[in-house]
Amino acid sequence: MNDCCSVIDLRQYTLHSGARDTLIELFDAELVEGQEATGMHIAGQFRDLDNPDRFVWIRGFRDLPARADALKAFYYGPVWRTHAAAANATMVDSDNALLLKPLTLGAGYPSLDSVRPDAPAGSVIGGAVYHRGSADDGFVAFFTDQIVPVLAETGAEPVAVLESLVAENNFPALPLRDEVVLVWLARFADDAAYAEHRRRLDASPGWQQHVLPELVSRTVRPSQELRLRPTTRSQFR
Repeated sequence: MNDCCSVIDLRQYTLHSGARDTLIELFDAELVEGQEATGMHIAGQFRDLDNPDRFVWIRGFRDLPARADALKAFYYGPVWRTHAAAANATMVDSDNALLLKPLTLGAGYPSLDSVRPDAPAGSVIGGAVYHRGSADDGFVAFFTDQIVPVLAETGAEPVAVLESLVAENNFPALPLRDEVVLVWLARFADDAAYAEHRRRLDASPGWQQHVLPELVSRTVRPSQELRLRPTTRSQFR
């Protein structure tokens, strides 16, 4: 398994109407290297294709103590001090954040030495956030045994599978959602490949008749489907 990180933040920001490109331009130009200089791994930045006012991004840390150290160094440091006002001016809400640990990080997930691109991406990162009742609910086994085979059959082999890291938030200046989830992410070459996966999933008797009903019964609220376009400088693409 890719060993880049044992702690991962998945962050989804709601932005003022029309402000997403402004934030992405600032983020890609000024905030990626500034965070990585403190020890973070900025794995992916994305436009949500189903919500024009949502920016999604992923960052990783070696462990929990490293997370606290890196966040303190960045948010109390010169880069954020210079750009915080401009970034915050684009945001309605930045508290939609999950603290996760990897169950699987495949070869398609960026490693620490991945080259950061500087070109637009046509790929799609798809996946879902499943909202669970508890950390000891047996959901990981259900996901591995029942969901993953259907995803693979329909062209969506997960590149990353993550679940909640149940731990105290060691940088409380940035709130985290207090819930237990499982998140999976897969890469699709383009919009057509993603659409074909969805078509095949919708047409799958095993999914519709068996797996999906059990998924609904095992989760506490509807899943969040993810359909994301990597930004120009996103490593995960």
